[in-house]
Amino acid sequence: MDWTPQITTLCSQLQEHYVFPDVAEQIADVLRERLAGGAYAEIENDEGFAAAVTADLQTVNGDKHLRLLHSVDEVIEHDAFDLEAYRQEMALSGYGVARVERLPGNVGYLDTRLFHAPEMAGERAAAAMTLVADTDVLLFDVRRNRGGAPGMVSLICSYLFPTGWPQTHLNSIYDRPSGETMQFWTLPYVPGPRFGPDKPIYVLTGPETFSGAEELAYDLQTRGRATVVGERTRGGAHPGGRHRVGPHLKSAIPTGRAINPVTGTNWEGVGVLPDIEVPADKAFDHAYTLALEHVLGLGEEGYRRVVAGEARRALGEQELSR
Repeated sequence: MDWTPQITTLCSQLQEHYVFPDVAEQIADVLRERLAGGAYAEIENDEGFAAAVTADLQTVNGDKHLRLLHSVDEVIEHDAFDLEAYRQEMALSGYGVARVERLPGNVGYLDTRLFHAPEMAGERAAAAMTLVADTDVLLFDVRRNRGGAPGMVSLICSYLFPTGWPQTHLNSIYDRPSGETMQFWTLPYVPGPRFGPDKPIYVLTGPETFSGAEELAYDLQTRGRATVVGERTRGGAHPGGRHRVGPHLKSAIPTGRAINPVTGTNWEGVGVLPDIEVPADKAFDHAYTLALEHVLGLGEEGYRRVVAGEARRALGEQELSR
């Protein structure tokens, strides 16, 4: 099958939009060479073509946000954002929150799968953060979180840093189309109580942790606000948009790059390295054990006697399950 029109369109999109113009030229050359060499000639369907081209797109600099996507539904010429479909996705997925609870020993646990836009999901995030505000330690699980809006990362982090001025500069994103750099800071006000700036936080990561979820781990880690427990994350720090390539094909092309104010760089290609490296499926148990040990160190005065009892029993159960 002749995929020349699709490759031509994709190369043009790369040259126009990709955050690194010089790299875009190199990637486009790779695609043209692969096409001329017959690499795609035996592929008969869009899904297989998308997978093959995605692999080639990532050969130059390993940008995992740079992809060719197969769409079951037809991609319209001007793919307008479907707000109602997005609302339904959020509602049916718990607004990105899979689980939030107070674990025995007064340890907060928050499992997120996606960071939706704060202007639409902020109330749910505030509700989740309110529930864990009075816990002694927070386990923030992003092992299965595939990313999302940097504004939601800023909102969540605002519950974890000091209130008021000075605010904390978390991240910046350079945008090639505008040539501008947008800064993301903690907010001076958030709905409900804050978890606060002093209590321990453990961020649980794994190889599926991607994009905005990596930003949360990286922001907290570089500011010394959290301990990252688990495995190295996937390594995607270049946000962007999507463009029609064919009736059932669309490109995902990064137009920006994250710039951390502490390191001056980001986690692209290398991922976020854990402070405590353990297999992802063991990260919860390891962090929960550390959290319970911290709780026991807070004493047993007054009602803390009850909490310490919970922590002691939970710690015993953790030891038995090893």
